[in-house]
Amino acid sequence: MAEKNREKEVIIPTMCASHCGGTCLLRVHVKDGVITRVETDDGEEPQLRACMRGRALRQRVYAPNRVLYPMKRKGERGEGKFERISWDEALDKVAAELKRVRENYGPKSILFLPMAGDLGSLHSIMTIDRLLSLAGGYTTWWGTTSFHGGVFASFLTYGTVFCSNTRNDLPNSRLIIMWGWNPAITQTGTNTAWFLARAKEGGTRIIAVDPCYGDTAAAFAEEWIPIKPGTDAAMAIAMAYVMIQENLHDQKFLDTYTVGFDKFREYVLGSEDGVAKTPTWAEAITGMPTATIERLARDYATTKPAALMSGIAPGRTTYGEQFHRATITLAAMTGNVGRSGGDAGARAWESILGGYPYKAMGLGAAIPFTFNPVEDLTKSDGVILGYTYPKIHYTRVADAILKGKAGGYPADYKMAFIVNCDYLNSLPNINKSVKALKELEFVVVEEQFMNTTARYADIILPTSTFVEREDIVFGVGMAYCGPQRKIIEPIVESKPHNDIAKALAVKMGIDNYDEETEEDRLKQLADMVDIPDYELFKEKGVHWIERSEPYVAFKQQIEDPKKHPFTTPSGKIEIYSQQIADINNPLIPPIPKYLEAWEGPNDPLAKKYPVQLITNHCKRRSNSQFDTFPWLRELVPQVISISVKDAEFRGIKDGDMVRVFNDRGETVLPARVTQRILPGVANLPEGAWYNPDEKGIDRAGSANILTRDEPSPAGSFPYNSVLVQIEKVEGVK
Repeated sequence: MAEKNREKEVIIPTMCASHCGGTCLLRVHVKDGVITRVETDDGEEPQLRACMRGRALRQRVYAPNRVLYPMKRKGERGEGKFERISWDEALDKVAAELKRVRENYGPKSILFLPMAGDLGSLHSIMTIDRLLSLAGGYTTWWGTTSFHGGVFASFLTYGTVFCSNTRNDLPNSRLIIMWGWNPAITQTGTNTAWFLARAKEGGTRIIAVDPCYGDTAAAFAEEWIPIKPGTDAAMAIAMAYVMIQENLHDQKFLDTYTVGFDKFREYVLGSEDGVAKTPTWAEAITGMPTATIERLARDYATTKPAALMSGIAPGRTTYGEQFHRATITLAAMTGNVGRSGGDAGARAWESILGGYPYKAMGLGAAIPFTFNPVEDLTKSDGVILGYTYPKIHYTRVADAILKGKAGGYPADYKMAFIVNCDYLNSLPNINKSVKALKELEFVVVEEQFMNTTARYADIILPTSTFVEREDIVFGVGMAYCGPQRKIIEPIVESKPHNDIAKALAVKMGIDNYDEETEEDRLKQLADMVDIPDYELFKEKGVHWIERSEPYVAFKQQIEDPKKHPFTTPSGKIEIYSQQIADINNPLIPPIPKYLEAWEGPNDPLAKKYPVQLITNHCKRRSNSQFDTFPWLRELVPQVISISVKDAEFRGIKDGDMVRVFNDRGETVLPARVTQRILPGVANLPEGAWYNPDEKGIDRAGSANILTRDEPSPAGSFPYNSVLVQIEKVEGVK
């Protein structure tokens, strides 16, 4: 009998793409409609092996805090008191509220607040985007939360966001500089760490520049260069000074492929402002010894080829876009753009907005694009990506809700439709966002879990996980795509995103939402990316795009610039951007510059709050996803890392409870005392689920209780420009 039961178990391949930076193969064991076990790739190299987050799939699917039914709020918003209702009642209520708000206040008063969540091509945020557009429009956000500084710099300098070589090119490098880049934790492409291991085994030198000695640095780097947060652009510009002074830069490359280097050189040498950007100048800003800056500059300029992998963490600062523009300039100065073993220096954390340029890809690639009729494309600066009227920068959403037209915003906001977005945990200044959500007349949330944001909903619509629906996802860092299989039926009454949008469209009287079947849409997408056999694709679990060699970004532009110019106005790499110059904003200069950060080490506020806080990504989470899973919580506790020196000064020992606070909020959690962080800096990993006590003090270690809701001038999200104080909580362990 036992043997007969085992024969009923089947193994189904699927792809996990849960916004962690990877797209990994899972082999899911299913018996009698229940997932019993999860394995990962065991085939030929390079295996698409999943991390512990993907391997915890069973705890995700069968989590006790999953939302399994449509829910209606009973108590005060935020209390978390709900009652179960039917799908008909839930959809009727949402449809009625959309109609009421649109008719009484206008469509601009409806806020659509999405984030990526699972990176599906069909079941994604674009389902509700299409629905709301067909219903008359809405107001939404602008700003790429994770890496807007990198996107801005890439687009303005190269004319595209597709700026990276595939990761199998890393072993061709002779030097890799990992600058604010920790792929052992954040993936940044499945198997990136494996290719780094191959590079190191082949003799490649690897250097890490980061305030923290992360796991990637510990595993691969021969040297750790700790730098003060928010000062990275100063160090990059000082490296340019060394290259210019010692004639180490590739002038022929600059003359052939770039415009504006002469203006940048004037700034670097001090001709523009009377201040030469020497390593000694940078030492006073960054804390890095002059000799270290000089040595790194010489190594990068003289080692061929070399890859400067600019992570997104330095770009998540007050003027983060300047870091990315500076590292791009260094890549051009050393001639490493468009070269195997090199890198364009733009943004090493790739995703659906960058990496390999598939013929079709991205969130909602299988959903027909529908123009939002509220949006006025003529009211745009044309440079700061995504900024068209009446969009609001995501850091400003709470402020916009609280102030409305009286505060200079386009509308008075009355309703929020939140999809795949743990808004309170993911955006800065949680306390302000809580006030904002309480001010709205109606909040609807599409969500898998009863997370922090869902507790503030009036109606919760339960969504299925990626193993309860069909979809297609795309590889990050390497050229492949994979199916997401409907391995089990949706748990209880949860529904896939597209099913929810279709049902809501019926309630709203929209008859042209669903013009094709889901299978047809997915097959069309498969055809667009040259998958020859869709059924075989689903059976195998992965489709590799055949390439005889690694993909190298801008190889065509470098080999034949006349036939393949860069997609910038000049057709070249724009170290000086006339598009930026036309904005005429001194805080968005047309060449890369170092601009001193607010809430940086020299901010007067540092006297009151002397510790610079950074908010790294955590091994156990993908942003706020996975936070409550017991297996992962046991492996990686939520702690704040502080240096031995800072701990001794405050009488803090490892494991002591500490309060971390500034004028925006306070959180209490254990301290991790370590030598793996620069003194004067603390690291509080982002994504922990905000959990306030009766006094409003967070007890979860939620980083965004402390962060500032103000973007950089070009739209970067300054999650790593935060000043705090840290004190031991006496008598508490």
